[in-house]
Amino acid sequence: MIFNTSLFLLYFLPVFLILYYLLAWIPRSWPKNTFLLLVSIFYYAWGAPLFVFVVIGSVLADFFILKEVGRSQGGKRKALFWLSVVMNLGLLLYFKYMNFFVDQFNDILSWFGSPPAQWTKIALPIGISFITFQKLSYTFDVYKGRHAVVRRLQDYALYIFMFPQLLSGPIVRVGQIYDQILDRKAQETSNERLIGFYRFVIGLAKKVLIADVLGVTVNEIFALNSLELSSSLAWVGAIAYTFQIYFDFSGYTDMAIGLAKMVGFRLPENFNFPYISTSITEFWKRWHITLSLWLRDYLFLPIAYSTSRKLKKDKYLGIRTDKILYIFAAAITFLLCGFWHGAAWTFIFWGGYMAFFLILDRLFLMKWMKKAGRVPAILLTFFFLVIGWVIFRSESLDFAYFYLRRMFLFVTMPNDIWLNSKFWTMLIIAICFSFWGGWKRIEQWSEKLFSAPKSLTVILMTVAAILLFILSEATITSSGFSPFIYFRF
Repeated sequence: MIFNTSLFLLYFLPVFLILYYLLAWIPRSWPKNTFLLLVSIFYYAWGAPLFVFVVIGSVLADFFILKEVGRSQGGKRKALFWLSVVMNLGLLLYFKYMNFFVDQFNDILSWFGSPPAQWTKIALPIGISFITFQKLSYTFDVYKGRHAVVRRLQDYALYIFMFPQLLSGPIVRVGQIYDQILDRKAQETSNERLIGFYRFVIGLAKKVLIADVLGVTVNEIFALNSLELSSSLAWVGAIAYTFQIYFDFSGYTDMAIGLAKMVGFRLPENFNFPYISTSITEFWKRWHITLSLWLRDYLFLPIAYSTSRKLKKDKYLGIRTDKILYIFAAAITFLLCGFWHGAAWTFIFWGGYMAFFLILDRLFLMKWMKKAGRVPAILLTFFFLVIGWVIFRSESLDFAYFYLRRMFLFVTMPNDIWLNSKFWTMLIIAICFSFWGGWKRIEQWSEKLFSAPKSLTVILMTVAAILLFILSEATITSSGFSPFIYFRF
């Protein structure tokens, strides 16, 4: 029951909102929270009826382990902390990566002529990567004293299970939402609900009207073989996928933030015009912002800090120690970031590709970009991103090499794909909406639009949202369901 289905839009969501708003008349917050938690568990169980019990079990275990961490000291406290970390990472490794590890082991066995190990493939539970990172952030924050232990099991369960952001984020930290779980009366206004509805529909339109239209052609182009794929078509496919994944993922984020706002929650922003970035470093400050901050705070900085204690000199091999620390921490962080996205060598290679440009940025590239000017820097960064998304989209490194090679061979040949006017229209719209944030006024205006719009603006937004909702629902009915890209991760 995904957000962009008629079942969710026409049945689940209206019934949920009506019942929730009836409960909103009760002064206390616990009836609303209890209802929201039960609905969220039902929502997740609808798509993962067996794995929901694993998540519930891990939530129960985490709650009581971290409660004990909060009142323990010394070795016991550290042992319980590591128990929570190992439990959460163990679930992620088993369900998401065990198939990959067994496949690699069987490849090694085949080199020696041995038969492969027998293994039953494990299905990937939806949302496990985001659930794990959210639970780990709570574990780290409690252990480091950044946040007090959540006192009530229901509140902690709601923090993990809240269905708007359960499957693909934003990755919310307990300190960003705990006060809202306890009391959000100030945010439960008709104005906030209308803004939330508008934000939800904007995300729905991004997904259904733009990303899905581009995705049809992208899938066809990436399915072509060497006798059918021309260089120009390869570039069209790569550029179209670059916008498809942005509008698909940011569309989900808009829907999640909008849904949460309709029930009084304010989730952190996750995107801020990433394709107007003048460097890969800036890109990761604008793309999947909650993941970037998570990686910075829970991976990059701890790695850099722990390594710095072992380096006593100011320079090694003529390179300043701070640059060595950055190179090492960035490489490890983004290799793991790539692996977090998927259990395949393409994702690991993509993570290394991103780390490579982050390191170049630190060494000299950002200075060069600044001298080149804003527009050339944006275009060059966008070029790097297009190449990276090809690696990300490819099913194997061999295919990524084939596709990238085809892009730069400048081969012309007839093909069977006719790029229709609908595709070109949506691609142009995607380009315009991706780059118009390059004007500072537009970027500032978009922030005000979703935070504190004027009354007339809210009315116009609501009318536009109703029209977009009707158009999106009609498209879903006629075209069918298309899953969100990040549900794979």
